[in-house]
Amino acid sequence: MIDLTLDYVARHLPCRPDNAHKGTMGALCSITGSYGFSGAAVLSAKAALRSGVGLLYQVIPEKIYPVYAASVYESVCVPVRGNVLGTVAPTDSDAILNTVDRASAVLIGCGMGNTSATAEVLRTVVRHSTVPIIIDADGINALALHKDILKEHRAPLILTPHVKEFSRLSGLSVPAVIERQAEVAANFSKEHPDIVLVLKSHRTVIARNGELYRNTAGNSGMAKGGSGDVLAGIIASLAAQGAAPIEAAAMGAHIHAVAGDIAAEKFGKTAMLPSDIVDCLGEVFKQVEAARNA
Repeated sequence: MIDLTLDYVARHLPCRPDNAHKGTMGALCSITGSYGFSGAAVLSAKAALRSGVGLLYQVIPEKIYPVYAASVYESVCVPVRGNVLGTVAPTDSDAILNTVDRASAVLIGCGMGNTSATAEVLRTVVRHSTVPIIIDADGINALALHKDILKEHRAPLILTPHVKEFSRLSGLSVPAVIERQAEVAANFSKEHPDIVLVLKSHRTVIARNGELYRNTAGNSGMAKGGSGDVLAGIIASLAAQGAAPIEAAAMGAHIHAVAGDIAAEKFGKTAMLPSDIVDCLGEVFKQVEAARNA
């Protein structure tokens, strides 16, 4: 098992050449949010942008578009008339898949709602996309009910479940997942060698084809709703910029945790918020850049 450090991040973070422009730093299609869960879309988007992606295309339900647009200024929005793809008109569905085609990575699931419509959009995107797909939150819950989707992908998948979501996906009990986290993560990754698993817990484990990475940072102040959306945005951003799926997942987990530790120092574990983690990402990337230049 490899313990993650900022030195690992410094070695694997995609370079930003001096002549870079938004078109050369990756494009992320984010399909997130639903009525009542606009925060998930906002947090994942802000984390993705803070993590360096050149372009962010946000597929967003019309109902929450005003809230999202007032919170995230830097993304290109693709408003859809329904709540998610499964309830939109065919013309909107075409627009969404056209947006997927413009991306170098896709993020799906954060705050979408645990509904049949979420499963429909997930299946459609998994069948269609040829670039890495990061599946989080309600996307994982949809997979738990429709495991056959895992056999339909054309592109690499990164799954980011917390312990309870992984319990639903794997059929193992929550205590079993907690007690044998590394073992169950390794076993799942061997059964699905083309999938990267980010099994979130006190010490998140990342697995690919039996190969294990362990996050070594983070704190209990991160145990708040929204922290996972931040992590998903970071990983998706790195994948969109060209990092290999396993490297995007491993780097993202550690960057997220170190930012969480900085937030805990500033605000305390009780008071810190997931949005504070986003705001502290800049300090983490400054440390990584300094390590690279040392």
